[in-house]
Amino acid sequence: MDNNSDNTITFDENGFCSYCTYALERMPNVYFPNELGRNRLENLINKIKKDGRNRKYDCIMGLSGGLDSSYLAYIGYIMGLKILAFHIDDGYNTSIATENIVNLCKKCNIDLIIEKPDQKQFNDITLSFLKASLPGVCNPQDNLIISYLNENARKHKIKYFLSGANFALESILERSNGINAADGFHIKSINKQFGTQKIDKLPLVSLFQTYFKDKYIRRIKFIKPLDLMDYNKNKAISELNKFCGFSYYGGKHYENILTRFIQCYYLPEKFSIDKRKSHLSSLIISNQMTREEAISEIKKPIYESKELLDSDLTFILTKLNINKEYFSELIANPVNSHYDYPYSILIRFEKLARKYRKYLVD
Repeated sequence: MDNNSDNTITFDENGFCSYCTYALERMPNVYFPNELGRNRLENLINKIKKDGRNRKYDCIMGLSGGLDSSYLAYIGYIMGLKILAFHIDDGYNTSIATENIVNLCKKCNIDLIIEKPDQKQFNDITLSFLKASLPGVCNPQDNLIISYLNENARKHKIKYFLSGANFALESILERSNGINAADGFHIKSINKQFGTQKIDKLPLVSLFQTYFKDKYIRRIKFIKPLDLMDYNKNKAISELNKFCGFSYYGGKHYENILTRFIQCYYLPEKFSIDKRKSHLSSLIISNQMTREEAISEIKKPIYESKELLDSDLTFILTKLNINKEYFSELIANPVNSHYDYPYSILIRFEKLARKYRKYLVD
């Protein structure tokens, strides 16, 4: 970790960064890769099964074709949960992700709902974030995941959401340049200023609905099973490969062409943000990698090859209906902060919370 893109990070006299220090402080209270975790997980699964008795499904989860959600589905299947999965096909799926989803659902006998956001409006929002010179280009993706989750949970009367969020691979998430993706008001404000499409076909969720309506009124419970086990990246990839032929796609969130391009080109090129630093640091924290191994890894090119970069760029420009010259202009434009644009009043409370707890973790 460094301060190339994050001016909130601090380092102590030993050179330890504030993100890592805070992660280590949290670790004993949130991550249980031991007997205690296994007992808690077993009790939790038994409760979910009991509450879901006589129902077709006892829990719901999103399935991206990536490692975290795939392993979570695998664990849920092994433990006998009746899972309803949903996947958002935003038009940027890699073939690897699609194949992973099909193979896993077939092997686990999981019912899958595929949600397809309106392509014109989704791409217009995506382009709007690029025009606004903001880092959170993937916020609309994340917002729609929350929205479709809540919609399907209500429709099928499911109160348990299995989340693939986890400490082992995500204890460090650089947050200084971002804003809560659940803020649909912020997303709509960006699109209103820079977009060309009226956003009336995308069910963007609000912070109020996320924090209060669904959590406290509808009482949807968010469960993180991967924090209650020894969640090891390489071991999980190997288990999934043997179980259903799961293929790894090269990096965290690289199962989607848009997220891969944003992380591997747009963020480093425009904002000097290399997401690998957070991801590798998280693996160090959970003792899955040494610092020396991580330093060696970070020296490798972000993109696997120039051919893949060119292919991704061509694909995305075609989707957004813009040319390379215009995209280069967008990259060259001065960077902006999300807080330069309208956002929900609830974000102010989050900012206040961060003032006293520097790296707020959901």
